[in-house]
Amino acid sequence: MVDQVETIRSGGDDGSSTTQQLMGQAQEKAQELSSQAKDRAQQVSGQARGMVREQVDQRSTAAGSQIKATAGDLRSVGDELRSQGKETPAKLADQLAGRAEDVGRYLEESDADRIMTDVENFARRQPWAVIAGGLAVGFLASRFLKASSANRYGSNTSTRSRAQLRSSLGSSGYPTSGRGIETGVSSYSESGVG
Repeated sequence: MVDQVETIRSGGDDGSSTTQQLMGQAQEKAQELSSQAKDRAQQVSGQARGMVREQVDQRSTAAGSQIKATAGDLRSVGDELRSQGKETPAKLADQLAGRAEDVGRYLEESDADRIMTDVENFARRQPWAVIAGGLAVGFLASRFLKASSANRYGSNTSTRSRAQLRSSLGSSGYPTSGRGIETGVSSYSESGVG
C-alpha cells in the first residue's frame, strides 16, 4: 500500500490506475456497509412489527373476552327486565348483547393482520368517519388532560391556602396583630382621612 502511495506521489504511469483501484475498493466497501445497514434496519423493523402484531393479538383477545362477558351481563339484564314485564327495554338489551357478542367474537378470533386490514378498508370506505373519530378522541383527550390538570393544581393551591390561613390565625381563630389576613380595607390614616 505504501508503494502504491509513493507511485502516486512520484507521478508514475501507474498512479492513475492505482488511484482508480483505490477508489473502486472504497466504493465497494461503502456499498457493502450500506447493504449491511439496510439489512440490519429491515431486521429491526421486522422485529418491531412482530412485537406490535403480538401485542395487538393479545390485547384484542383480552378485549374480546371482556366484551363477551359484558354481553352476558346485558343478557341477564334483559332477562330481568322481561321478568318485570318490560318487554321493549328487554329487547333492546338483548340486541345490544347480541352486537357485543359479535364484536367480542370478532376480536377473539381475529389476528392483528385481519384487524389492520379491516381498519384500513373501513378508513378507505369512510374517511370522514375516521376523521370525525380522530377529532372526537382528540377532544376527549384534551378535556381529560385539562380536568386532571385543574384537579391536580387546584388541590395543591387549596392545600397551600388552608395552611396559610391557619398560620395567620391565632388560637382564638382571629387574625393576630401584624400577621392578619389582607382584607382590602384600609385604615383612615392610610387613605388620608383623619
